[in-house]
Amino acid sequence: MVAKNYLKKTMKKILFTGGNGLLGREFKKLVVEGLYPTHREFDVTNYKAMEEYLKNKEVSSIVHAAAFISPPRVDSDPLLALETNINGTVNVVKLCIEYNLKIIYINSDYIFKGDKGRYKEEDPVYPVNKYGWSKLGGECAVRMYDNSLIIRTTFGPNEFPYDNAFIDQWTSREKVSVIADLIIKLIKKHAVGVYHVGGKRKTVFEYAKKVSPSKNTGKIARKDVPFKLPKDTSLDCSKQNKLLKIKIK
Repeated sequence: MVAKNYLKKTMKKILFTGGNGLLGREFKKLVVEGLYPTHREFDVTNYKAMEEYLKNKEVSSIVHAAAFISPPRVDSDPLLALETNINGTVNVVKLCIEYNLKIIYINSDYIFKGDKGRYKEEDPVYPVNKYGWSKLGGECAVRMYDNSLIIRTTFGPNEFPYDNAFIDQWTSREKVSVIADLIIKLIKKHAVGVYHVGGKRKTVFEYAKKVSPSKNTGKIARKDVPFKLPKDTSLDCSKQNKLLKIKIK
């Protein structure tokens, strides 16, 4: 099956960081004309290297998806999270300001405390782990620049990869192919500001059964893992649904 090909002309000028990640691989299917530099070519912790890559390239926007994303690994190595998620994002914002580029920042639902769920874009943020703080630090940098789109979202592989799923953690997570499609549609609408991107509120276990119904997924509770997880970071995606004129099942 041939993948959808959005914005054939303008996507030649959009650069994607994190092209080898889960979300980046989906973007490659949808936007074949996008620029997907390797980590070595476009290391977000190396401003001069990023500038060098931009030479002789017509780039109008950067979709910044590169991040250090594992909460337990961030707990054990906060320095790498500082360098990648905060300093790296600062570098991307500086580059966009310097070269008059739009930035689309892929953020996490983990910037919320997780005590109530169904968070709106205007609700207060308060992460419960270091990963969430590092992603919030990146968002702070992006908010210094008006020509930006902040996407708060959560996604997983197109097939649930784990043996067990949480029965006491609520989310708006969807499989990565769905989230990538929604993000590209928001870019196509020239959206700016903050948007929550995802589906309806559900437990992680319910999400696992939705994306992999034939898999015998076991149940697990948050108390069963040695790191701190928020209880309910589900997102109110009404703003997304209104702009795109869609209903998420």
